[in-house]
Amino acid sequence: MYEQLERILPNVQKPARYVGGEYNQTVKDKAEVDVRVAFCFPDTYEIGMSNLGMRILYAVMNRMEGVWCERVFAPWGDMEDELRKNNLPLYALESGDPLTDFDMIAFSVGYEMCYTNVLNMLRLGNIPMRAADRKGLEHIVFAGGACIYNPEPLADFVDFFSLGEGEEVTQEIVSLYRKAKREEWSKEAFLLAASKLEGVYVPSFYEHSYNDDGTLKAITPLHGAPKTVTKRIMQDLDDALYPTDIIVPNTEIVHDRSNLEVMRGCIRGCRFCQAGFTYRPVRPRSPELLLRQAIELLENSGCHEITLSSLSTSDYKFLPELAQRMQDYCTPRKINLSLPSLRADNFSRELMLRLQQVRKSGLTFAPEAGTQRLRDAINKNVTEEEILETCSIAFEGGWNNVKLYFMLGLPTETDEDVLGIAELVYKILKTWREHASNKKRGVRIHVATAYFVPKPFTPFQWEKQISPEEYIRRQKLLKDNMPSKSIEYNWHASDLSRLEAVLARGDRRLCAVLEEAVRRGAKLDGWDEYFSYQTWLDCFAACGVDPDFYTTRGYDLDELLPWDVISDGVRTAFLKKERERAYRNETTPDCRTQCSACGASCLLKGGKCDA
Repeated sequence: MYEQLERILPNVQKPARYVGGEYNQTVKDKAEVDVRVAFCFPDTYEIGMSNLGMRILYAVMNRMEGVWCERVFAPWGDMEDELRKNNLPLYALESGDPLTDFDMIAFSVGYEMCYTNVLNMLRLGNIPMRAADRKGLEHIVFAGGACIYNPEPLADFVDFFSLGEGEEVTQEIVSLYRKAKREEWSKEAFLLAASKLEGVYVPSFYEHSYNDDGTLKAITPLHGAPKTVTKRIMQDLDDALYPTDIIVPNTEIVHDRSNLEVMRGCIRGCRFCQAGFTYRPVRPRSPELLLRQAIELLENSGCHEITLSSLSTSDYKFLPELAQRMQDYCTPRKINLSLPSLRADNFSRELMLRLQQVRKSGLTFAPEAGTQRLRDAINKNVTEEEILETCSIAFEGGWNNVKLYFMLGLPTETDEDVLGIAELVYKILKTWREHASNKKRGVRIHVATAYFVPKPFTPFQWEKQISPEEYIRRQKLLKDNMPSKSIEYNWHASDLSRLEAVLARGDRRLCAVLEEAVRRGAKLDGWDEYFSYQTWLDCFAACGVDPDFYTTRGYDLDELLPWDVISDGVRTAFLKKERERAYRNETTPDCRTQCSACGASCLLKGGKCDA
């Protein structure tokens, strides 16, 4: 394999993506391994090597005796062309062995637009795409990740799904497979045993039937499969494996820095945010453990920047203490400490001073909506006064670069709300003029708007998505009223977000569409260079599927949903109650202020989350 690679790599961009051999990669003696796992990330090397979940599970599996987990990434188009031209299969980086040499093929799926990459990687590896065509125990395909809480669009291709956090269940799955392989079970026997593991969903064990109007009629469990499959979580993050001997990449990656996960879950409950609900309950790591992990990460990787990450890092309750102790280590070594996911309602001067000790990077905030009414409706729980005060603190501290993220098409949004974004941006610009300590450099305000996509397991999971035409009208309305030409305004494309909504809330009938799209060359759909909306429209037409059924139609509150067999712990009744509050423009206190009894704490042995 390596001889052939030497011949083709000069013909591709960034050959470092495809050679392996990185510092800290895991290489084992095949003679001492009885289960080989190809851990596939359905996007490029630069994206996959930045993925925290992949780093963790790679370490989890490679710490198991007799198990070797290797990485496989989706090739860029030029590399795919070379593989096909030279009749070479997709291979793993550590050994250079083709996918067909592996017992299990695992996918980490974090974004709907990667679905075609899953299928295309199987094709490139000479693995049958459809689960029904893979008869034996070899080449078992399973998937997990943030995106598979509605697994149905991939149901015909994946043998089983692992729901929730994978540190413990992945070990159980691989151990079960080792037993099945040793005892020569059939594939059916293995899947039946896997379906008994908490957090494992085997789609072939559920039969879907439909009403005449196309809505779901019933989901019927077969072979004793559970009526509801509930996600897995780690009870105590201090007990969870967090690798500090991470692989040092061969080339620059998207997040080229050390990444320290401070907590899981989010106290806020923004009604549009899928992760805010599916990652519940809140569980922090102890600051003492985090400091030790931070030092080990930096010393093992040689990085000059470390990020404290979570869904809302500034809500980590030990942040001031941790930031101070980390700064004491980082500052004399000229290591930058960065905090993404900051909130405008708890950004302090003290935090600002710590952030700027090494260098100032841009600050990013997500007000999401331009008016207080709409921010209340989506439960953003941040006021205009807090936003402007935060910007004032930053501008006084010498920051001149602020990024602001909003959404268009949120439920109950009006033109007044759209114009409210422009008004808020003007007030921020005015705040800079009044408070900036460094006006010589000028101000850079970057505004970005996304097309709202209703996601499963949120209070807005039933909502209609506005049409692409209406989204474009609102985007133009905002652009025409932006207060200054010096403000940079970007927006998400409507066609991509419409397709994302289809795949996010779709059912098993989309499997045929996905298969047809891959047959017609769809891949790397998250990249402008490869995304072809017309290809998808042609595939929907060819398969007799109407995308509007999953987008602008919306879902009835009493309708059976494709993902109703899955549970993330949050009660559906709570989501409906939150939706009602949204339409009354009422907020719900954050989890730290008051428990809202969402149900997720029932996943914890003590029955109470550590918000």
